[in-house]
Amino acid sequence: MTFKNKKTISMLLLMVAIITGYITWLLLRPVNIIAVHGRGEFSDILVKNFPITARGKIKWWLENTPVLQDKYKVPNPAKDGFFSVTFWSFGEGYKETDGYDRLCFDDKEPPLNCIEKDALFSVDKSPNLGTVFTVYEGGVYRLDDNRNIVEIKRK
Repeated sequence: MTFKNKKTISMLLLMVAIITGYITWLLLRPVNIIAVHGRGEFSDILVKNFPITARGKIKWWLENTPVLQDKYKVPNPAKDGFFSVTFWSFGEGYKETDGYDRLCFDDKEPPLNCIEKDALFSVDKSPNLGTVFTVYEGGVYRLDDNRNIVEIKRK
């Protein structure tokens, strides 16, 4: 093997190692809950570093529901068992209303009480459908009676 080939292979291996390290870091970094806003059985959770994959988001929810319940009282089901929890990217933080397309929270004092609408994941539970996971830009899933996660095919 020539010096040029060894150098090329070394550079490729270095690039693969860097990319692998970055992906591992993305997948393993902890979720940071910035704030929780509630309106009855509807909850909005503002997060940074939320899992990237559909599987990661659902797994995170299933593993962290007891912590969310204890620390934030989320989910907060209605009398019939219905609840809706939406996880939003905190992005660049709270902003002023633009009067149109930002999500604003009544339980936070203006002017900095809104965020950009960048939904990442939602969990809804109803007596009829059970638990449904919506992964924005990633599909809709349901928790069946055996606690298996089943993708709901869209038509």
